[in-house]
Amino acid sequence: MATHRGADWMTKERSLAERALAACLPPAEAAPARLHAAMRYALLGGGKRLRPLLCRAAARAVAGRDRDAAWRPACAVECIHAYSLIHDDLPALDNDALRRGRPTCHVAFGEAMAILAGDALQTQAFALLAGAGRRAGAMARVLAAAAGSPDGMVAGQVMDMEAERSRATLAEVQAIHSRKTAALIRASVQLGGLAAGATPAQLGALGMFGEAVGCAFQIADDLLDETASSAELGKTAGKDAAQAKATYPAVTGRAGALAAGEALVAAALQALAGWGPPAGRLRTLARAALHRRH
Repeated sequence: MATHRGADWMTKERSLAERALAACLPPAEAAPARLHAAMRYALLGGGKRLRPLLCRAAARAVAGRDRDAAWRPACAVECIHAYSLIHDDLPALDNDALRRGRPTCHVAFGEAMAILAGDALQTQAFALLAGAGRRAGAMARVLAAAAGSPDGMVAGQVMDMEAERSRATLAEVQAIHSRKTAALIRASVQLGGLAAGATPAQLGALGMFGEAVGCAFQIADDLLDETASSAELGKTAGKDAAQAKATYPAVTGRAGALAAGEALVAAALQALAGWGPPAGRLRTLARAALHRRH
């Protein structure tokens, strides 16, 4: 993520997020300890923490100040993200041995324990939302729709897998990106909005913002897979081309992909037109989603 002037708050927010995430899991010594160790390994192993930052920033944009109520959904959406990465890396799917510069969960703990750790992180996400007060039900519906099918992350992963080694069209790539990546990012900002008491109109604007940012983020991933090293990425580079994945660069070329990403960032910023200074963090995160080196 970007480290440009004015983004110092990101460092503080990530530090707060790490503490909140550590506190939301069972203690490492509690039985079954190996399961909890695998969960903590996957969730607390670093990362950009884009989704929690977006959740918190959205709550701030709605309320005009930080809202502690946003921590539960922020942690919940990151639990879903972590579970998805565990399962994505499994031999049956992407079969990857490296994630965030470390062995993937199934390499470190074995395939069976990694599957179970992913399962437990997914259920922990909804346990967190169950304690979110009067909007818990609405939050659970948003996260479930974003994580599942037909318009959520799991559906996108299936579409991504089925599109391998085919001549995907731009519309097909957009449909995959919208589900595989953008759905959970869209949910992140809407969950933050719900935590701050957003109106339906505000939730609609946040949804448009999150959809655009999520698709721009995936375009950046597609480009980095072609241009960055494994050391820079913390995961195996060049896998999209090796697996003939349906990506923006494969369909539009690198220049076309970057132009599409810039247009999406512009659309995200337009969705927040008139929101004022409290939405500044969301605007910073929108730009950072595309312009990053890992």
